[in-house]
Amino acid sequence: MSKVSQLICDNCFTRGLLVKNGHKRGLQNYICRAPDCGQQTTNPIEGDSDTIIENVKLAKKVQKNQDTNRIERKAFREHARQENAYTEYTKELVYVFSENQLHASRLSECDGKAAGIIQLSDLHFNELVDLPQNKYSFEVASKRLYRFAAEAKKMFVANSVDNVLIAFTGDLMNSDRRLDELLSNATNRSKATFLAVDLLSQFIMDMGGLFNISCASVTGNEGRVDREPGWSDILATHNYDWTIFNMLAMRFRDNSVKFIHGDPLEQVVNVGGSNILMLHGHGIKAKQNLNDIVTKLVGKYASREIRIDYVIFGHIHEASIGDIYARSASLVGANAYSDFGLNVISRASQNLFTIDELKNISGFKIDLQNTTDDGYEIDELLASYNIKSEDKLHEHAVIHTIVI
Repeated sequence: MSKVSQLICDNCFTRGLLVKNGHKRGLQNYICRAPDCGQQTTNPIEGDSDTIIENVKLAKKVQKNQDTNRIERKAFREHARQENAYTEYTKELVYVFSENQLHASRLSECDGKAAGIIQLSDLHFNELVDLPQNKYSFEVASKRLYRFAAEAKKMFVANSVDNVLIAFTGDLMNSDRRLDELLSNATNRSKATFLAVDLLSQFIMDMGGLFNISCASVTGNEGRVDREPGWSDILATHNYDWTIFNMLAMRFRDNSVKFIHGDPLEQVVNVGGSNILMLHGHGIKAKQNLNDIVTKLVGKYASREIRIDYVIFGHIHEASIGDIYARSASLVGANAYSDFGLNVISRASQNLFTIDELKNISGFKIDLQNTTDDGYEIDELLASYNIKSEDKLHEHAVIHTIVI
């Protein structure tokens, strides 16, 4: 490689330190040997004119300003699209709630000796599943919730439960990963939010007929309004889970139901004398050992002088009940992704717990895959909107039976 004395580097503007360095797209390529440069170019500056050098510097400065302006304009457009999308969602939400009535029921007092926890996790109300072995829609969700309440009442009555915590552990609805999708589905999102509030209101009132009810909530990753999950309180509350929970709190503000407001990501609630840590679980990686993770969580709170007796979460859509933690499955059950993408067997279920006078915590998985025709009331006109369906990963094969 030889130096070319009359050529000038178009990056550092040093003369005589360009060295031939092969070819690019049929053109002679040069590399600058000046310290802290190393620029490669097929278009070096030729000649001795200072005017040429100054023009190149000016052109690069202009280009830099143009690039900066372009990036700033793009950021503004993204911000404006977000604001427009959220504004449309809010407007439509106000309209839907003003034009429709939530279904009503009756609450009463009770007297018992034990406490109970109902965990509502990964309900994904606006998801539509149409598989041979599993169907899910608002109608199916109403039936599964109705059956869950029936089983919970039997279990709690048998164990002399008085006070019940309904623990919302995230993902009440799915996320919108694209801004244009959120904007175009503003009407659908508002209707889905109304239906979610309506179904959960009926569930709360159903349980309130026998027990004293308290509600607490943490947000999940799928319920987020933003495209990416956030770990700050501000981003965590930018979430459909937070919206639905606060609408329920307004719904029951003149009632005996107690709503506990706290950290949107992790919350500790004392139930029957035991400290229960609630979280969604999306910070737990699939390959991590659950016992190790829960032990670290308990240790984190122990360093704050808070004793944790039990940890409940969801997210994975697979039920698991252990000695110091329990993970809930989903109300949805199998969907296209779990069935074809992950090749896992999944069933619809939710967890509930009893805490007796001795502070013994017992966990139960309630299978909700199959139900009767009994369910909570839903507005068919609202429920019949075009719900976003999961993309199918491949076409379904039909199994034919041949009798000989």
